[in-house]
Amino acid sequence: MLYGIDTTFLVQLEILEAPGNAAATRWLDTMLSRHDQPLALAPQVLTEFIHATTDPKRFVRPLTIEQAVERAQHWWESVEVRPTYPTLDSTRLTLSWLRQHRLGRKRLLDTQLAATYYAAGIGRLLTLNAADFSVFGVFQIETID
Repeated sequence: MLYGIDTTFLVQLEILEAPGNAAATRWLDTMLSRHDQPLALAPQVLTEFIHATTDPKRFVRPLTIEQAVERAQHWWESVEVRPTYPTLDSTRLTLSWLRQHRLGRKRLLDTQLAATYYAAGIGRLLTLNAADFSVFGVFQIETID
């Protein structure tokens, strides 16, 4: 059982004041007790994570850039995570989905992430933004709150 991670899930885990922090931590602990490598992570999630967690407009106690980079690297190098990269096929799928679903500029990153995971054979997503991914009709989406 492999879940693609959206940025929102990492934020839930790493920012104590984020909604669903305790629930996300419990979910992860449960998954890690059952599976060796339950998570897939695309590199674009890491940069969005660093951007989001260092924003003082989003959080009372944001991470410093150094802390955010350290946490991103921790996740990227974790044995529980399978790195998942954009490919030629996922890029073609991104462009196809943008046209097919008439998605605009605010949907570019989520569409690329969805295509990256789908092209890698990942059919489950962890996100707080189910609506952003349900449009594609190909994922089992899990939200933790």
